Amino acid sequence: MIKKGLNLRALYSILLYLLMPFVCLRLLWRGRRAPAYWQRWDERFAFTLPKIAPHGIWIHAVSVGEFQAAQPLIKALLTQYPELSILITTTTPTGSARVQASFAGQVSHVYLPYDLPIAMRRFVKAVQPRLLILMETELWVNLLHICQQHEIPVILANARLSARSAAGYQRVVKLIRPALQSLHCIAVQTTEEAARFQQLGVPAEILKVIGSIKFDLEVSPELQRQGQLLRQQFGERIVWIAASTHAGEDEIILEAFQQIRVQVPNLLLILVPRHPERFNAVAIICKQSDSQFKRRSLSEIANLETAIYLGDTMGELMLLFAASDIAFIGGSLVPTGGHNLLEPAALGLPVIFGEHIFNFKEISQRLLSEQAAVKVHNMQELANQVLGYAQDAALRQATGARGQAFVEKNRGALQRLLKLISAAV
Repeated sequence: MIKKGLNLRALYSILLYLLMPFVCLRLLWRGRRAPAYWQRWDERFAFTLPKIAPHGIWIHAVSVGEFQAAQPLIKALLTQYPELSILITTTTPTGSARVQASFAGQVSHVYLPYDLPIAMRRFVKAVQPRLLILMETELWVNLLHICQQHEIPVILANARLSARSAAGYQRVVKLIRPALQSLHCIAVQTTEEAARFQQLGVPAEILKVIGSIKFDLEVSPELQRQGQLLRQQFGERIVWIAASTHAGEDEIILEAFQQIRVQVPNLLLILVPRHPERFNAVAIICKQSDSQFKRRSLSEIANLETAIYLGDTMGELMLLFAASDIAFIGGSLVPTGGHNLLEPAALGLPVIFGEHIFNFKEISQRLLSEQAAVKVHNMQELANQVLGYAQDAALRQATGARGQAFVEKNRGALQRLLKLISAAV
């Protein structure tokens, strides 16, 4: 029998404390491939606290994808609120590296501690934010409870809630509902997702359907110029980029590539694994597939003789898109959920993705309806689609133009989000 005073949040906290030894073991295990996981543990428990001016704006972006989506927002806040400090927290080394590379000297950065009551209280007391912005659907029960106690408004920005995630939250709805109801505002992407939040008990008045700020990504003339300069190194040929790939996809892509090269022998494949800890392993697979292989991290130039170019650097994906003709988005041939389809579309590339695209279900369906993307189910379908685009410049350009127009007409969510932030700051 549970004692009356022991509520669900307390049980959640006790469970977290009990799991901490296993969490630390997981960090040690992940550090075997990515040594950065062995570092900065003091931040993960809030023993090292951020040294920033209090009463600023705090943005939490769990990893690279969320940070990429937040970049236009961060730039806008730096311009709109120059007098306020801005803190960015992440939970992964790759996310941390991207923050440092993009905004070094402009924002503060530290890992967000685990959602332990003592650690979170220590952290929030040190930061004393005027506003917390959580990117996408990052629901930290103790963090939200502590912010509510300190009357810190919290905005869930660019929020999305798939049917699968909603079903998962329903199983712990008595725990998650108070956290959701404590939010100042949920800036949700679609009406369907707003309805799912309401089914979890979120009041309609705090739900604002604003679209996705991922449509507001920056495609600067300088980026396009740099992309064309890189493209000139490749020579006169078709360039296919397979971006954000996961384990199990690289072999499929390389098999499709070798099949396509029978008919398009000068095709260049740019292969970009999602996680840096996989770079070396994927390099071995590429080398086995074709000896004409170069690595970008080694400053090797992909010339006319290069067959495969491994994009094993951080923060250059948009540049590599800008140097390409056809894009495949990974995490979709394996059940990971896919990644951002709008980046290549914004650059006018025809987009291909696999069937496991549940993280971007609504955007993928809209791109398909606009005839700006194609969904494939296996290696043969992937090879056929890439071959079709490689052999038909008019089809390639028309498909890319439709995707670019789709992105342009859906911009504006960032300005709507900034208005919500202005009302809360």
